[in-house]
Amino acid sequence: MNVLINVFVGLHIVGIAALLGGFMTQMKAMSAGTARFIPAMLHGALTMLVTGALLVGFREMDGGAVNNVKIGVKMAILFVILALVYLKRDEERVEKALFGAVGGLTVVNIFIAVLWH
Repeated sequence: MNVLINVFVGLHIVGIAALLGGFMTQMKAMSAGTARFIPAMLHGALTMLVTGALLVGFREMDGGAVNNVKIGVKMAILFVILALVYLKRDEERVEKALFGAVGGLTVVNIFIAVLWH
């Protein structure tokens, strides 16, 4: 079970990298007002959702404790990110505040995962 969990943790990190990396590559465009949500951001967020849900299930199957409040907060933030990226994915330009909110929420989600025990 540990190998399976570690594989999905790796895939979860790949999803985070795609979402945050997509944001970071658009930062210059954000300052120019031409930023847009690229497909990697949507795919990264979806990867995070699927792998995160599976990791919770694997943890429970393995007999480990799960902090349901933490997972609920992380899922709520991820759903907001997913909704914003999905709804605005076809637009040529996304408002700076909206684009920045997605990047900020992504970083908040990372810090919740790392710091909340």
